[in-house]
Amino acid sequence: MSRRKSTFLSRKSTTIAPSLVYSHSDCSSISSISALYGSAGVLDDEEKEEDFNKEIDDWNEEAEDRWSRLLPELLREIIRRVEKREDKWPMRKDVVACACVCKRWRDVTVEIVKSVGECGKITFPSSLKQPGPTEHPLQCFIKRNKKNSTFYLYLSLTETFMDTGKFLLAARRFRHGACIEYIISLDADDLSQRSNAYVGKLSSDFLGTKFILYGSQPPFDGAKATSNRSNRRFTTKQICPQVPSGNFVIGHIAYKFNLLRSRGPRRMVCTLQNPSTKETKVNEAQKNIDAQNVTSETETIMLRNNAPRWHDHLQCWCLNFHGRVTVASVKNFQLAVEADPNKPKPLVDREIAVLQFGKIGDDLFTMDYRQPLSAFQAFAICLTSFGTKLACE
Repeated sequence: MSRRKSTFLSRKSTTIAPSLVYSHSDCSSISSISALYGSAGVLDDEEKEEDFNKEIDDWNEEAEDRWSRLLPELLREIIRRVEKREDKWPMRKDVVACACVCKRWRDVTVEIVKSVGECGKITFPSSLKQPGPTEHPLQCFIKRNKKNSTFYLYLSLTETFMDTGKFLLAARRFRHGACIEYIISLDADDLSQRSNAYVGKLSSDFLGTKFILYGSQPPFDGAKATSNRSNRRFTTKQICPQVPSGNFVIGHIAYKFNLLRSRGPRRMVCTLQNPSTKETKVNEAQKNIDAQNVTSETETIMLRNNAPRWHDHLQCWCLNFHGRVTVASVKNFQLAVEADPNKPKPLVDREIAVLQFGKIGDDLFTMDYRQPLSAFQAFAICLTSFGTKLACE
Protein backbone atom coordinates (compact mmCIF):
# COMPACT_ATOMS: atom_id res chain seq x y z
CA MET A 1 0.00 0.00 0.00
CA SER A 2 1.40 3.35 -0.97
CA ARG A 3 1.96 5.99 1.65
CA ARG A 4 1.34 9.60 0.79
CA LYS A 5 2.66 12.40 2.92
CA SER A 6 0.55 15.44 3.50
CA THR A 7 1.35 18.50 1.37
CA PHE A 8 -0.05 20.87 3.96
CA LEU A 9 1.73 24.06 4.88
CA SER A 10 4.74 23.24 7.01
CA ARG A 11 4.88 24.40 10.62
CA LYS A 12 7.73 26.77 9.87
CA SER A 13 7.12 29.14 6.99
CA THR A 14 9.43 28.37 4.09
CA THR A 15 11.23 30.99 2.11
CA ILE A 16 9.84 31.05 -1.38
CA ALA A 17 7.37 29.01 -3.36
CA PRO A 18 9.33 28.29 -6.59
CA SER A 19 6.29 28.06 -8.85
CA LEU A 20 5.26 31.55 -7.78
CA VAL A 21 8.47 33.57 -7.83
CA TYR A 22 10.92 32.18 -10.38
CA SER A 23 11.44 34.34 -13.43
CA HIS A 24 13.86 34.17 -16.37
CA SER A 25 16.19 36.65 -14.70
CA ASP A 26 16.11 34.68 -11.45
CA CYS A 27 16.93 31.42 -13.24
CA SER A 28 19.82 33.04 -15.06
CA SER A 29 21.07 34.35 -11.69
CA ILE A 30 21.07 30.83 -10.27
CA SER A 31 22.81 29.56 -13.41
CA SER A 32 25.54 32.15 -13.01
CA ILE A 33 25.98 31.19 -9.37
CA SER A 34 26.20 27.53 -10.32
CA ALA A 35 28.71 28.29 -13.06
CA LEU A 36 30.85 30.37 -10.72
CA TYR A 37 31.16 27.67 -8.09
CA GLY A 38 31.11 24.79 -10.54
CA SER A 39 34.60 25.60 -11.88
CA ALA A 40 37.07 22.90 -11.04
CA GLY A 41 39.96 23.72 -8.78
CA VAL A 42 38.66 27.02 -7.44
CA LEU A 43 37.46 25.90 -4.01
CA ASP A 44 37.22 22.59 -2.21
CA ASP A 45 33.83 20.89 -1.96
CA GLU A 46 32.94 22.15 1.54
CA GLU A 47 33.83 25.75 0.77
CA LYS A 48 31.99 25.63 -2.55
CA GLU A 49 28.87 24.27 -0.88
CA GLU A 50 29.00 26.84 1.92
CA ASP A 51 29.48 29.77 -0.45
CA PHE A 52 26.84 28.46 -2.83
CA ASN A 53 24.30 28.15 -0.01
CA LYS A 54 25.13 31.67 1.16
CA GLU A 55 24.53 33.05 -2.32
CA ILE A 56 21.22 31.21 -2.56
CA ASP A 57 20.13 32.49 0.88
CA ASP A 58 20.97 36.05 -0.13
CA TRP A 59 19.03 35.62 -3.35
CA ASN A 60 16.05 34.18 -1.45
CA GLU A 61 16.02 37.10 0.99
CA GLU A 62 16.11 39.56 -1.87
CA ALA A 63 13.33 37.75 -3.74
CA GLU A 64 11.20 37.47 -0.58
CA ASP A 65 11.58 41.17 0.09
CA ARG A 66 10.61 41.94 -3.50
CA TRP A 67 7.40 39.90 -3.33
CA SER A 68 6.45 41.27 0.09
CA ARG A 69 6.38 44.80 -1.36
CA LEU A 70 3.40 44.09 -3.62
CA LEU A 71 0.50 46.52 -3.29
CA PRO A 72 -1.99 45.23 -0.67
CA GLU A 73 -4.91 45.43 -3.13
CA LEU A 74 -2.98 43.50 -5.78
CA LEU A 75 -1.81 40.87 -3.31
CA ARG A 76 -5.33 40.28 -2.00
CA GLU A 77 -6.72 39.99 -5.51
CA ILE A 78 -4.04 37.45 -6.51
CA ILE A 79 -4.66 35.22 -3.51
CA ARG A 80 -8.44 35.61 -3.76
CA ARG A 81 -8.38 34.42 -7.38
CA VAL A 82 -6.09 31.50 -6.59
CA GLU A 83 -8.31 30.46 -3.65
CA LYS A 84 -11.45 30.64 -5.78
CA ARG A 85 -9.99 28.77 -8.75
CA GLU A 86 -8.12 26.01 -6.92
CA ASP A 87 -11.06 24.73 -4.90
CA LYS A 88 -10.11 21.03 -4.86
CA TRP A 89 -7.04 18.95 -4.16
CA PRO A 90 -4.44 18.47 -5.59
CA MET A 91 -4.80 21.93 -7.20
CA ARG A 92 -5.46 23.45 -3.78
CA LYS A 93 -1.77 23.06 -2.95
CA ASP A 94 -1.33 26.36 -4.83
CA VAL A 95 -3.24 28.07 -2.00
CA VAL A 96 -0.80 26.53 0.47
CA ALA A 97 2.09 27.71 -1.72
CA CYS A 98 0.80 31.29 -1.46
CA ALA A 99 1.12 31.09 2.32
CA CYS A 100 4.72 29.88 1.91
CA VAL A 101 6.03 32.89 0.02
CA CYS A 102 6.63 35.16 3.01
CA LYS A 103 4.99 36.28 6.25
CA ARG A 104 2.89 38.94 4.55
CA TRP A 105 1.54 36.49 1.97
CA ARG A 106 0.89 34.04 4.77
CA ASP A 107 -1.16 36.56 6.78
CA VAL A 108 -3.27 37.54 3.78
CA THR A 109 -3.82 33.91 2.76
CA VAL A 110 -5.11 32.79 6.16
CA GLU A 111 -7.33 35.86 6.26
CA ILE A 112 -8.93 35.02 2.90
CA VAL A 113 -9.22 31.25 3.34
CA LYS A 114 -12.36 30.54 5.36
CA SER A 115 -12.80 27.86 8.00
CA VAL A 116 -13.98 24.35 7.11
CA GLY A 117 -17.41 25.06 8.56
CA GLU A 118 -17.87 28.04 6.23
CA CYS A 119 -16.35 26.85 2.97
CA GLY A 120 -16.36 23.06 3.38
CA LYS A 121 -12.72 22.81 2.26
CA ILE A 122 -9.70 21.40 4.08
CA THR A 123 -6.60 23.50 3.41
CA PHE A 124 -4.23 23.77 6.38
CA PRO A 125 -3.35 21.39 9.25
CA SER A 126 -5.56 23.41 11.58
CA SER A 127 -8.51 22.53 9.32
CA LEU A 128 -8.36 18.98 10.67
CA LYS A 129 -9.37 20.23 14.12
CA GLN A 130 -12.07 22.62 12.93
CA PRO A 131 -15.74 21.55 12.91
CA GLY A 132 -16.96 20.31 9.55
CA PRO A 133 -19.66 21.94 7.42
CA THR A 134 -23.30 22.02 8.52
CA GLU A 135 -25.18 21.60 5.26
CA HIS A 136 -23.37 18.60 3.81
CA PRO A 137 -20.83 16.09 5.15
CA LEU A 138 -17.21 15.89 4.09
CA GLN A 139 -16.65 12.52 2.47
CA CYS A 140 -13.49 10.65 3.46
CA PHE A 141 -12.25 7.08 3.51
CA ILE A 142 -9.95 5.01 5.72
CA LYS A 143 -7.44 2.43 4.50
CA ARG A 144 -6.28 -0.26 6.91
CA ASN A 145 -2.94 -2.07 6.81
CA LYS A 146 -3.30 -5.19 8.95
CA LYS A 147 0.39 -6.09 8.70
CA ASN A 148 1.62 -3.08 10.67
CA SER A 149 -1.68 -2.12 12.38
CA THR A 150 -1.76 1.25 10.63
CA PHE A 151 -4.75 3.27 9.45
CA TYR A 152 -4.75 6.11 6.90
CA LEU A 153 -7.41 8.80 6.52
CA TYR A 154 -7.94 10.33 3.06
CA LEU A 155 -10.21 13.06 1.77
CA SER A 156 -12.33 11.77 -1.12
CA LEU A 157 -11.69 13.71 -4.32
CA THR A 158 -14.52 12.15 -6.35
CA GLU A 159 -17.85 10.43 -5.73
CA THR A 160 -16.40 7.01 -6.53
CA PHE A 161 -14.72 4.61 -4.11
CA MET A 162 -11.67 4.16 -6.36
CA ASP A 163 -9.93 7.54 -6.19
CA THR A 164 -6.56 7.88 -4.49
CA GLY A 165 -7.73 10.71 -2.22
CA LYS A 166 -5.82 13.40 -0.34
CA PHE A 167 -3.90 12.13 2.67
CA LEU A 168 -5.02 13.77 5.93
CA LEU A 169 -4.04 11.69 8.99
CA ALA A 170 -2.48 8.38 9.97
CA ALA A 171 -2.76 6.25 13.10
CA ARG A 172 -0.94 3.20 14.40
CA ARG A 173 -2.11 0.76 17.03
CA PHE A 174 0.27 -0.07 19.89
CA ARG A 175 -0.27 -2.50 22.74
CA HIS A 176 0.80 -1.41 26.23
CA GLY A 177 0.29 -4.38 28.52
CA ALA A 178 -3.41 -5.17 28.48
CA CYS A 179 -4.39 -1.83 26.92
CA ILE A 180 -4.25 -0.50 23.37
CA GLU A 181 -3.23 2.95 22.14
CA TYR A 182 -3.67 4.61 18.76
CA ILE A 183 -1.13 7.35 17.99
CA ILE A 184 -2.54 9.86 15.47
CA SER A 185 -0.17 11.94 13.33
CA LEU A 186 -0.03 14.26 10.33
CA ASP A 187 2.94 12.26 9.02
CA ALA A 188 2.34 8.71 7.80
CA ASP A 189 6.01 7.84 8.34
CA ASP A 190 6.44 9.35 11.81
CA LEU A 191 3.87 7.92 14.21
CA SER A 192 5.21 8.76 17.66
CA GLN A 193 4.38 11.19 20.45
CA ARG A 194 7.83 12.76 20.11
CA SER A 195 7.06 13.89 16.58
CA ASN A 196 6.08 17.47 15.74
CA ALA A 197 3.41 15.91 13.52
CA TYR A 198 1.70 14.33 16.56
CA VAL A 199 -1.91 15.55 16.96
CA GLY A 200 -3.38 13.20 19.56
CA LYS A 201 -3.96 9.66 20.70
CA LEU A 202 -6.65 7.19 21.71
CA SER A 203 -6.30 4.95 24.76
CA SER A 204 -8.52 1.96 25.59
CA ASP A 205 -9.26 -0.03 28.71
CA PHE A 206 -8.59 -3.75 29.22
CA LEU A 207 -11.80 -4.89 27.46
CA GLY A 208 -11.50 -2.41 24.61
CA THR A 209 -14.95 -0.99 25.35
CA LYS A 210 -13.98 2.39 26.84
CA PHE A 211 -11.67 4.89 25.17
CA ILE A 212 -10.17 8.23 26.17
CA LEU A 213 -9.33 10.71 23.41
CA TYR A 214 -6.33 12.99 23.96
CA GLY A 215 -5.40 16.06 21.94
CA SER A 216 -1.96 17.62 21.64
CA GLN A 217 -3.36 21.12 22.33
CA PRO A 218 -5.60 22.27 25.22
CA PRO A 219 -9.32 22.42 24.35
CA PHE A 220 -9.78 25.56 26.45
CA ASP A 221 -7.73 28.16 28.27
CA GLY A 222 -6.31 26.76 31.52
CA ALA A 223 -6.68 23.08 30.63
CA LYS A 224 -4.08 20.85 32.29
CA ALA A 225 -2.21 18.05 30.58
CA THR A 226 -2.38 14.54 32.02
CA SER A 227 0.32 13.79 34.57
CA ASN A 228 0.70 10.11 33.67
CA ARG A 229 4.31 9.36 32.74
CA SER A 230 3.27 7.48 29.59
CA ASN A 231 1.23 10.47 28.46
CA ARG A 232 4.04 13.02 28.64
CA ARG A 233 5.74 14.29 25.54
CA PHE A 234 9.48 14.86 25.61
CA THR A 235 10.27 17.06 22.64
CA THR A 236 12.55 20.02 22.19
CA LYS A 237 10.38 21.64 19.54
CA GLN A 238 6.77 22.74 19.60
CA ILE A 239 4.48 23.57 16.74
CA CYS A 240 3.46 26.80 18.45
CA PRO A 241 5.47 27.96 21.49
CA GLN A 242 2.57 30.14 22.69
CA VAL A 243 0.31 27.10 23.15
CA PRO A 244 1.46 24.37 25.56
CA SER A 245 1.93 20.95 24.01
CA GLY A 246 1.03 17.70 25.72
CA ASN A 247 -1.86 15.28 26.14
CA PHE A 248 -5.19 16.87 27.07
CA VAL A 249 -8.37 14.86 27.57
CA ILE A 250 -10.93 16.02 25.01
CA GLY A 251 -13.38 13.14 24.84
CA HIS A 252 -14.63 9.72 25.93
CA ILE A 253 -16.07 6.92 23.81
CA ALA A 254 -17.86 3.95 25.39
CA TYR A 255 -19.52 0.81 24.05
CA LYS A 256 -22.38 -0.53 26.15
CA PHE A 257 -22.30 -4.13 27.34
CA ASN A 258 -24.68 -6.64 25.81
CA LEU A 259 -25.97 -8.20 29.02
CA LEU A 260 -28.36 -10.62 27.29
CA ARG A 261 -25.56 -11.92 25.04
CA SER A 262 -27.91 -11.84 22.05
CA ARG A 263 -26.43 -11.10 18.64
CA GLY A 264 -27.07 -7.53 17.61
CA PRO A 265 -25.52 -4.17 16.74
CA ARG A 266 -23.12 -2.35 19.01
CA ARG A 267 -24.32 0.57 21.09
CA MET A 268 -21.98 3.54 21.36
CA VAL A 269 -21.97 6.80 23.35
CA CYS A 270 -19.46 9.63 22.80
CA THR A 271 -18.84 12.64 25.02
CA LEU A 272 -16.65 15.38 23.54
CA GLN A 273 -15.34 18.68 24.87
CA ASN A 274 -15.56 21.26 22.10
CA PRO A 275 -14.78 24.99 22.24
CA SER A 276 -17.97 26.90 22.93
CA THR A 277 -19.61 28.28 19.80
CA LYS A 278 -20.23 31.51 21.68
CA GLU A 279 -16.53 32.03 22.24
CA THR A 280 -15.14 30.67 18.97
CA LYS A 281 -14.27 33.36 16.46
CA VAL A 282 -13.42 32.27 12.96
CA ASN A 283 -11.22 35.27 12.25
CA GLU A 284 -9.12 34.64 15.34
CA ALA A 285 -8.80 30.96 14.48
CA GLN A 286 -7.53 31.78 11.00
CA LYS A 287 -4.93 34.30 12.15
CA ASN A 288 -2.75 31.45 13.36
CA ILE A 289 -3.03 28.27 11.30
CA ASP A 290 -0.44 26.52 13.47
CA ALA A 291 -2.51 26.51 16.67
CA GLN A 292 -5.95 25.26 17.52
CA ASN A 293 -8.33 27.98 18.63
CA VAL A 294 -8.20 28.06 22.42
CA THR A 295 -11.16 29.50 24.31
CA SER A 296 -12.04 30.08 27.92
CA GLU A 297 -15.18 27.93 27.76
CA THR A 298 -16.15 24.56 26.36
CA GLU A 299 -19.41 22.82 25.70
CA THR A 300 -20.06 19.12 26.15
CA ILE A 301 -21.41 17.33 23.11
CA MET A 302 -23.14 13.98 23.53
CA LEU A 303 -23.35 11.63 20.55
CA ARG A 304 -25.25 8.36 20.38
CA ASN A 305 -25.44 5.81 17.59
CA ASN A 306 -28.61 5.53 15.52
CA ALA A 307 -30.36 2.24 16.24
CA PRO A 308 -30.59 0.03 13.14
CA ARG A 309 -33.79 -1.80 12.22
CA TRP A 310 -34.13 -5.52 11.61
CA HIS A 311 -34.91 -6.46 8.00
CA ASP A 312 -37.00 -9.65 7.92
CA HIS A 313 -36.38 -10.40 4.26
CA LEU A 314 -32.61 -9.86 4.36
CA GLN A 315 -32.30 -11.25 7.89
CA CYS A 316 -29.91 -8.52 8.99
CA TRP A 317 -29.76 -5.16 10.78
CA CYS A 318 -30.03 -2.21 8.39
CA LEU A 319 -29.23 1.52 8.36
CA ASN A 320 -29.61 3.98 5.50
CA PHE A 321 -26.06 4.93 4.54
CA HIS A 322 -27.23 6.57 1.28
CA GLY A 323 -25.08 4.28 -0.86
CA ARG A 324 -21.85 5.03 1.00
CA VAL A 325 -21.58 1.57 2.61
CA THR A 326 -21.69 -1.66 0.60
CA VAL A 327 -20.54 -4.45 2.96
CA ALA A 328 -22.44 -5.60 6.06
CA SER A 329 -20.29 -5.38 9.18
CA VAL A 330 -20.69 -4.98 12.92
CA LYS A 331 -18.24 -2.06 12.60
CA ASN A 332 -20.72 0.03 10.60
CA PHE A 333 -22.42 2.82 12.55
CA GLN A 334 -24.04 6.25 12.47
CA LEU A 335 -23.76 8.86 15.22
CA ALA A 336 -26.20 11.68 15.88
CA VAL A 337 -26.23 14.53 18.40
CA GLU A 338 -28.27 13.71 21.48
CA ALA A 339 -30.55 16.65 22.28
CA ASP A 340 -30.31 18.23 25.72
CA PRO A 341 -33.70 19.55 26.90
CA ASN A 342 -31.96 22.17 29.05
CA LYS A 343 -30.10 23.70 26.09
CA PRO A 344 -31.21 25.52 22.93
CA LYS A 345 -31.80 23.50 19.78
CA PRO A 346 -28.45 22.46 18.27
CA LEU A 347 -27.27 23.68 14.87
CA VAL A 348 -27.50 20.13 13.53
CA ASP A 349 -30.80 18.23 13.58
CA ARG A 350 -30.61 15.32 16.01
CA GLU A 351 -32.06 13.02 13.33
CA ILE A 352 -29.15 13.72 10.97
CA ALA A 353 -26.02 11.58 11.32
CA VAL A 354 -23.03 13.81 12.06
CA LEU A 355 -20.72 10.84 11.51
CA GLN A 356 -21.20 7.64 9.57
CA PHE A 357 -18.65 4.89 9.10
CA GLY A 358 -18.95 1.74 7.05
CA LYS A 359 -17.17 -0.99 5.17
CA ILE A 360 -16.79 -1.05 1.38
CA GLY A 361 -13.91 -3.53 1.03
CA ASP A 362 -11.60 -5.87 2.93
CA ASP A 363 -9.47 -3.00 4.26
CA LEU A 364 -11.40 0.01 2.98
CA PHE A 365 -14.01 2.04 4.89
CA THR A 366 -15.89 5.27 4.26
CA MET A 367 -16.06 8.06 6.85
CA ASP A 368 -18.41 11.02 6.38
CA TYR A 369 -18.56 13.75 9.03
CA ARG A 370 -20.06 17.18 9.61
CA GLN A 371 -20.42 19.82 12.33
CA PRO A 372 -19.86 19.67 15.30
CA LEU A 373 -17.17 17.03 14.66
CA SER A 374 -13.74 17.72 13.23
CA ALA A 375 -11.79 15.33 10.99
CA PHE A 376 -9.50 14.48 13.92
CA GLN A 377 -12.41 13.66 16.24
CA ALA A 378 -14.27 11.67 13.58
CA PHE A 379 -11.15 9.65 12.70
CA ALA A 380 -10.50 8.85 16.37
CA ILE A 381 -14.10 7.69 16.92
CA CYS A 382 -13.91 5.43 13.87
CA LEU A 383 -10.68 3.87 15.15
CA THR A 384 -12.57 2.60 18.20
CA SER A 385 -14.75 0.47 15.93
CA PHE A 386 -11.82 -1.71 14.89
CA GLY A 387 -11.15 -4.75 17.00
CA THR A 388 -13.32 -7.44 18.54
CA LYS A 389 -15.72 -6.49 21.35
CA LEU A 390 -17.19 -9.76 22.54
CA ALA A 391 -19.00 -8.16 25.48
CA CYS A 392 -20.79 -5.63 23.27
CA GLU A 393 -22.11 -7.61 20.33
